[in-house]
Amino acid sequence: MKTMLFTKYGDPNVLHLEELEKPSPKDNEIMVKIIITTVIIGDVMARRGVTRRNFNMPIILFPMVKLMFGLRKPKKNIQILGSEFGGEIESVGKNVEKFKPGDKVFGYRADKFGANSEYLCIPEKGLVTTMPDDMTYDQVVPAIYGTLESYLLLKDRVKSGMKVLNIGASGSIGGYGVQIAKYLGAEVTGICSTGKERYVKDLGADKVIDYKREDFFKSGETYDVVFDILGKNSFSRVKKILNKNGRYVCASFSTRKVSQMIFHKLIRKSKRIVCAMAMDSPEDINKVKDLIESGRVKAIIDKTFSLEQLPEAHAYVEEGHKKGSIIITI
Repeated sequence: MKTMLFTKYGDPNVLHLEELEKPSPKDNEIMVKIIITTVIIGDVMARRGVTRRNFNMPIILFPMVKLMFGLRKPKKNIQILGSEFGGEIESVGKNVEKFKPGDKVFGYRADKFGANSEYLCIPEKGLVTTMPDDMTYDQVVPAIYGTLESYLLLKDRVKSGMKVLNIGASGSIGGYGVQIAKYLGAEVTGICSTGKERYVKDLGADKVIDYKREDFFKSGETYDVVFDILGKNSFSRVKKILNKNGRYVCASFSTRKVSQMIFHKLIRKSKRIVCAMAMDSPEDINKVKDLIESGRVKAIIDKTFSLEQLPEAHAYVEEGHKKGSIIITI
């Protein structure tokens, strides 16, 4: 089978095409013939390699993550990148009950990767489910990661009628966060860079602010939830635009932010920072399916590349100008 892999950390050119032996599913696995996959920021970060400079979690976790991915070079189990996928089941293990050959499925691999290949074997009980009826792969697969992460981060924190500020509203998670917050009944203001205003508006944002032209901290508006995927803003600054009992939700956070979260919770401050990680489970992929199938969330595609063009796709994502998802056809 054709696969795109990398055996050392570096720029997009470390990715190279190889022919590997076609895998066989274990007793509890399904083998999927991949039709499309994507490039998300997690793929780019894994390919670059985890360093202190680009590590956006508490530093105490750095050694563990570094060991998980590989110290000097990527471990063999992550050398094939790609987390979102859609395809058709070609064969199943003898103990598989949920799926059968011919089923069209989609799923998410998280940090297990492996979808930048013609075939992929995954556990039956993993983050995988059947495709919605009468929908194509490109209507579903690009929305998996952003929908899953933003839903898990917002579902217990956003209520109908709330005002939500989404910082990074044109990003991989932020863009779907706009749609999820609207689904949950919020009034959404999206923050993005110049040239992406129309895109964020089309996602459903009620208001859009270009942060290069306007300082949203000085707009006079206040919010119930400030959703900041990269967590680059200081809590002391964000507090000024939070309503009473408001929450600053960060998916990437420093040791300082974790300390602030614990401190404000202990002394029962009304305005709090929430350092949250989306802990997904197999059941969550079916929620993603429901949201996409019902039209609550729509996939937005920027560009499409072939598997052989994966280095170009990575380079494009690194430029930081994409509007929507990057599709890889196998």
